[in-house]
Amino acid sequence: MSRIDAAELAERLGEQAEDVCRHYLSNGRRQGNYWLVGDVRNAAGRSMFVRLKRPAAGKGAAGKWQDPAEGGHGDLLDVIRESLGLSNFPDVLEEARRFLSLPRQDSVPKTATPKQPAAPTGSSEAARRLLGMASPLKGSLAATYLRGRGITDLRDTSALRFHPNCYYRGEGEDQTETWPAMIAAVTDLDSKVTGVHRTWLARDGSGKAPVDTQRKAMGELLGHAVRFGVAKEVIAAGEGIETVLSLRQALSKMPMVAALSAGHLAALQFPAHLRRLYIVRDNDPAGDGARDSLIARAHEVGIEALTLSPMAGDFNDDLTTRGLDAIRAHIRVQLAPEDVSRFLGTDPLTRRRG
Repeated sequence: MSRIDAAELAERLGEQAEDVCRHYLSNGRRQGNYWLVGDVRNAAGRSMFVRLKRPAAGKGAAGKWQDPAEGGHGDLLDVIRESLGLSNFPDVLEEARRFLSLPRQDSVPKTATPKQPAAPTGSSEAARRLLGMASPLKGSLAATYLRGRGITDLRDTSALRFHPNCYYRGEGEDQTETWPAMIAAVTDLDSKVTGVHRTWLARDGSGKAPVDTQRKAMGELLGHAVRFGVAKEVIAAGEGIETVLSLRQALSKMPMVAALSAGHLAALQFPAHLRRLYIVRDNDPAGDGARDSLIARAHEVGIEALTLSPMAGDFNDDLTTRGLDAIRAHIRVQLAPEDVSRFLGTDPLTRRRG
């Protein structure tokens, strides 16, 4: 059989456009001569449309798609790549051949789109590619998941994104599964992406996925963090994303970072103009150790370090069991006096005394 190039594969997929959409864009539905879906990564919605049939006259080919909301467009090879989260173009071509029941080919034809070098597994480059394939948090299952944890104020959360079909492989397992995932960008002080953190989710967003390891990070993490808001002279730093976002429900104007673990929190790099650091403590021995190490490092460079301690195990426990008003009352006495009015709101007792 003669070799088939990428353009011919895309054309053959276009001849079966509706079947391709039903398989790879299963969250969409047909409307007239188009398949409507949220985006090319198979999110629910109606923003993206795929032409299912070639028009009788004029421009347009079956299988071509556009997404006005994101400004994207392409063919069904792009759909296969993005919906499955494939980073290597040869893998996209092989998946297309598999769908079309064509024989495998040992190499990419010269007429195919140039192959992108494979990124080393777990590297910063692999992390950046995964982040590039994720979609905005707003309206996604990741936002649904956070609402279920009591986190509804999602301002300044551009570091968080959503992937509908993120690969998961358990420890020692050969088989790969796909689950929805919240993707968090890990960045350095210059805003360069050095890694990502994945939280695999249940398919309805009601909680985490039923897998053994529900969270994993990749890339260069030490000293870096997931960042919410622009760091200035005061920031708060904690371990987990949900913990930090829970505290941010009460202190929405305070920039915060999530270092992802106690060990990484202890090694957090300080912004150049930082003068006061709030350490968002988890109520366990690892949290105590991270707090003590971070306080010592901060004091060495002249940064004031204060601890914000939860009532229960962490601030997400507080938010879901005690509520936002209880958190506000609890942390008010832990803040520096000038930060109470700046970040939490003016104390009514102080206002009456004045």
